[in-house]
Amino acid sequence: MTSLSPTASTLADTLRQRRQRLADRISFPVLLWSGNSSARNFPANVYPYRASSHFLYFAGLSLENAAIHLADGKLTLFMDEATPASILWHGDTPSRSAIATQIGADATYPLDKLQNFAEGAATLPVQDSATRSHQSQILHRNPTESLSQDQTLAEAIVQLRMIHDEAAIAAIRQAAAVTVQAHRVGMAVTASARREAQVRAAMESVILGENMTCAYGSIVTVQGEVLHNNHYHHRLQSGDLLLADVGAEAESGWASDVTRTWPVSGKFSPTQRALYDVVLAAHDRCIAQAKPGIEYRDLHMAASTAIATGLTELGILKGHPENLVEMDAHALFFPHGVGHLLGLDVHDMEDLGDVAGYETGRQRSDRFGLCYLRLNRPLQPGMIVTIEPGFYQVPAILNDPVRRSKYQSVVNWERLAEFSDTRGIRIEDDVLITTEGCEVITEALPTQATEIEALVA
Repeated sequence: MTSLSPTASTLADTLRQRRQRLADRISFPVLLWSGNSSARNFPANVYPYRASSHFLYFAGLSLENAAIHLADGKLTLFMDEATPASILWHGDTPSRSAIATQIGADATYPLDKLQNFAEGAATLPVQDSATRSHQSQILHRNPTESLSQDQTLAEAIVQLRMIHDEAAIAAIRQAAAVTVQAHRVGMAVTASARREAQVRAAMESVILGENMTCAYGSIVTVQGEVLHNNHYHHRLQSGDLLLADVGAEAESGWASDVTRTWPVSGKFSPTQRALYDVVLAAHDRCIAQAKPGIEYRDLHMAASTAIATGLTELGILKGHPENLVEMDAHALFFPHGVGHLLGLDVHDMEDLGDVAGYETGRQRSDRFGLCYLRLNRPLQPGMIVTIEPGFYQVPAILNDPVRRSKYQSVVNWERLAEFSDTRGIRIEDDVLITTEGCEVITEALPTQATEIEALVA
């Protein structure tokens, strides 16, 4: 069980405010489950447990095998007391009544009383199958087959979680500060590391040492063109770029998400530096434009145009940047969206599909340059988003016969070959939208190439 950093009274007050804001948006009761741990290979050897984010938002603690009933701003907690066997193996844990006091619950019961509160309740499905089965038994329906009431609940929770309160922002700042330190350590140990795994270990040790965990599987790789690379066995060579996408999750569950790319040798080659500066220009342009009312899609298009402009100036692409973006030529090298929402989930609320990421009435595009855009909403104060443009040479894209034929006239393939020492570059920061503009929460970690080189060297 984990707790937020504020005192119990402050935690309870924050949670009551969140529950009341939900009550102001819906008129029906809600049941949310925390979830269960999952067995790794036999029942007693489990993966690290982490509660469902929707439960965590209103209950504040990562309680295993618990549920909450929300109605009219009131919370009823359902969980069983620890068994003697559990106490034997895991030590004493707070009682149900003590937990109820900490989170400001209005009532509490054993889990077997949950059935008495099921009538008319909306819910959201939990990821683990055992909990989904319990949801089905209690509600007498499949929670993954969303009813209109469930959809209304999802939309209401999106509106609440999308705009962060002070407690959430403070927790994300804590996670971001640890993440910045982890990246600095990663850069510092690169010179003495032999493999990616050693850099990963140094970075994650900073996070673990602050009693936090990783918000997602760390990406620490010389194969930066593999967007979510989860292998760490490659040797570090002096001409490599190392891409590290590593973020801490605070004890309270709030996430951070940062990427930096640095030269293993401590010095970018001329071609690497040229492409790094193209990505940095896209990163900086997005941050300069981020403010309330701006469409996040427009930030993505600004990044895309900056990438196309830079590649044109380097002689890799041919044509007018706006025209190149219109035909999605930039997506040969920048195939993903420029970022996403950040909160209790690193890709916040993506368990709800595009309900969170896309404004009502908008649908995901099937365009090559837009189909992976995770966020398509106007920015509002209190949102936290990532800005993460990149440049990648992905063989599956660049060697695809259909795309190679389509873009044959706008790509200087011979010129591109001169940049073969650059497999992938990404620069990512966490950005809070303020009333007047934005604040880069992770700005303590440099992005300028010369400063990156200094940290590595």
